[in-house]
Amino acid sequence: MAMRTRKSEWTITHPNAAGIDVGSRSHHVAVPPDRDATPVREFGCHTTDLLALADWLVACGVDTVALESTGVYWIALYEVLEARGLAVWLVNAKSVRHVSGRKSDVLDCQWLQQLHTFGLLRQAFRPDARVCELREIVRLREVLLAERARHIQRMQKALTQMNVQLATVITDIAGETGLAIIRAIVAGERDTQRLAQLRNYRVRASVEEIARSLQGTWKTEHLFCLSHELACYDFGTSRLTVIDAQIQTILQGLAVNDKAPAANPNKGRAKNAAKFDLRTALLNWSGVDLTAVPGVDVTTALKVLAELGPTLHRFETCKRFCSWLGLCPGTCITGGKRINGNSKRLPNRISRALKLAAQGLSRSHNAMGAYYRRLVLRMGSGKAITAVAHKLARVIYAMLTGHAEYVEKKQELQEESYRLKAIKNMKRRAAEMGFELVAKPPAPAV
Repeated sequence: MAMRTRKSEWTITHPNAAGIDVGSRSHHVAVPPDRDATPVREFGCHTTDLLALADWLVACGVDTVALESTGVYWIALYEVLEARGLAVWLVNAKSVRHVSGRKSDVLDCQWLQQLHTFGLLRQAFRPDARVCELREIVRLREVLLAERARHIQRMQKALTQMNVQLATVITDIAGETGLAIIRAIVAGERDTQRLAQLRNYRVRASVEEIARSLQGTWKTEHLFCLSHELACYDFGTSRLTVIDAQIQTILQGLAVNDKAPAANPNKGRAKNAAKFDLRTALLNWSGVDLTAVPGVDVTTALKVLAELGPTLHRFETCKRFCSWLGLCPGTCITGGKRINGNSKRLPNRISRALKLAAQGLSRSHNAMGAYYRRLVLRMGSGKAITAVAHKLARVIYAMLTGHAEYVEKKQELQEESYRLKAIKNMKRRAAEMGFELVAKPPAPAV
């Protein structure tokens, strides 16, 4: 006789929950059926409609709302509801859409309301309003840097089409020497010797090599494209200065400390770094110096703090924080057998920044660099970068939650610790096989 299993009762976690199906033209809202004669209503997307929506939710006794992250249409609604004192849960649409037969706006908002009532939804991470303000400007700065890079590529294309092989003799055509030569070309200079005299003394190529690379065809259409891209590049540079000033103003308003960072000779100034003392501004805001971590420069620290804020109280443990970043190994297990251990592919800006920081540790003479090189030999560069990024994420979590400074471990101590650990493992394996591992005596001095 088959045994009957009793179905467990669902527990109501949020009795005063509402669900909103967000759209570009209107929003469908569902409240508990006993709160209003019409528990599902449709509201417009204008500000007056959003205020009326918030008033109706408050009148119905709702204290928490679940809405999907649909495009950018949810942002204005989120801010209005949050300002009204409601606990807004932003959920991923991917986790609630795989339900058959529920593909209308009315059914979607009702389904969201039911799931949120029984606590079956996961809340997405969103920092407070002041951090979101900084995050928006920092993301705009990244977009502007990407656009400037495309203008540089088009300038190089125009030079190559004129057979001006300047990129083959200097490293960066957007450097001091490259831009000086390009500006002179746009101004009408065609003498290769005069152009080559604009060479900076730090350039390894000689004046003769640069002059030989500047012998081109000088076609009109390519010169016009070169001047156009140069003007766009200069405009982007001028706007980058304005954006940096805005970031500095925001960070001054967020500062809670008045500290001076310790000297860090290992950190150089990046080419696209901010023109003000960004390191001190981030220290006075967060209370810790993230640039003390190997591989993390001031630009990476700005990305991390602008996306997360100075505290990580929303993440209960370090493991949950690393899982949110997509840096943990996968747990695809069936039948007691691991099918796939690859990490999640998440479009996370912080994880990308940490992976770039980990990739830059390949030649660093510190404990983190030695750890990266040891992992590369064992598992390859791709997995090693993810593992080191995971380690950097754990360090950052510990610094932001405990407000403790990073103490760098010397490379010699790291290598000695690894050697002792390897010897211990070899002795254990030898004992399991019935052997005894004996150290070789040192060779006598000659």
